[in-house]
Amino acid sequence: MKIVIEGAGQTGSHLAKMLSVGSNEITVIDSDAGRIRSLNTQADVITIQGPPSTIALLKEAGCQDADLFIAVNPRMDQSINIVSALLAKKLGTKRVIARIDDQAYLAPENKLLFKDMGLDMMFFPEKSASDEIVDMLHNSASTDSLDFARGKLQLTVFKLDDDSPLLDMTVKDFAHAVKELQADADFRIVAISRGGKTIIPKFDTSFKYHDYLYIISRREGMPVLMKFLGKDKIDIRRVMIMGGSEIGMMVAQRLASQKLDDIKLIDINPAHCRKLSEDLPDEVDVVCGDVRNSDFLQEQDIRSYQVVMAFTGNDEVNILSCVVAKKCGVPRVIAQVENLEYLRLAEEMGVDTVINKKLITASRIFKFTLSDKVRSVRYVSGTDAEVQEYTAAPDSRITKDILKDIDFPADAIIGGVIRGGDSFIAVGHTRIEPYDRVAVFALPGAVKEVDKMFK
Repeated sequence: MKIVIEGAGQTGSHLAKMLSVGSNEITVIDSDAGRIRSLNTQADVITIQGPPSTIALLKEAGCQDADLFIAVNPRMDQSINIVSALLAKKLGTKRVIARIDDQAYLAPENKLLFKDMGLDMMFFPEKSASDEIVDMLHNSASTDSLDFARGKLQLTVFKLDDDSPLLDMTVKDFAHAVKELQADADFRIVAISRGGKTIIPKFDTSFKYHDYLYIISRREGMPVLMKFLGKDKIDIRRVMIMGGSEIGMMVAQRLASQKLDDIKLIDINPAHCRKLSEDLPDEVDVVCGDVRNSDFLQEQDIRSYQVVMAFTGNDEVNILSCVVAKKCGVPRVIAQVENLEYLRLAEEMGVDTVINKKLITASRIFKFTLSDKVRSVRYVSGTDAEVQEYTAAPDSRITKDILKDIDFPADAIIGGVIRGGDSFIAVGHTRIEPYDRVAVFALPGAVKEVDKMFK
């Protein structure tokens, strides 16, 4: 696939590195010479320096016959992304995507307007992140979760603490133990994240301290899994948000309609606090203060909150303030961490859930590089793998035999199947039928091969 990326900032560079794996031909445009030099040392891509909205430069990048144009220019004025994407479409690019910074553009009538103009997709990373955060709060016993078919199947991530009953237990023993509690508790462990590496487990794989387990199950089986894992769902009534950034403000707005007892947003800038007080609903208590000051946090009664989230714009502050909150006894802490090198560090330091806008954005865009049989693609915290939901095409390779007799990629695993109104966990004797919706967990190197299986 021929892909042109406009913008070599953090998001554009991450996309370039991720999409350059495989047979894709990647060209990146940016007006900043420093960003271009940095990208050239990180990825095997073609780079062009110059203003991205000029027709001559877009032609030089090959937009006339490109399959995909991704506009993620990091400049404050995001209109450059819309203009360059529309120009690329007029030049002949098959599909174009633009990053935006105005939530009003996502209103249904405005999305239709931009669609008519030629934009295939617009994305607002901060809104995508805030939506995921609010959804996570409904599954407060896990570090991350993902629903398929409105919750008929659920992928949930659990961290094994030092008192977990699973330590040194094998996958096979775990399955038998849960079945003894509830015979129809269908589930499958699709992956284990350990020390930064993702493992597709076998029956004899044993669990270790600080493992992250990725478990797919039917909705009815989740309670018995949580009981066995010793995980209790947290009754969230009080939420503290550190940082009045775009994400912090959006999360506060969403939570204000959920009738919680207390929503507190803390920001260090007095002028910004005044603006937040004017813009946010009355249910949100805006407080001016420094979240790096532990005495201040004690004054704000941090111990009484069930969830603390940090979106200050500074990764180190977000991580450390969540660590302080955890030591104060807060059951659930969530930190925004944009430096990819800090993700594992944050998890090792005890942060329950790490949010990264680049990875959320990459998941949405990555779907456009796959076949039309993939319904959704999602990055899940703690692993470099992707969770995909496919629709099996008639006569596709995946429908030719039972799973154990199909040469399915070793670095991927099918977790569950949705057939009509029914859902079930996939096992070796499962046969995928045409139009089944199939949940797949795949490491990066296996994604393209998995995609071929469903065409």
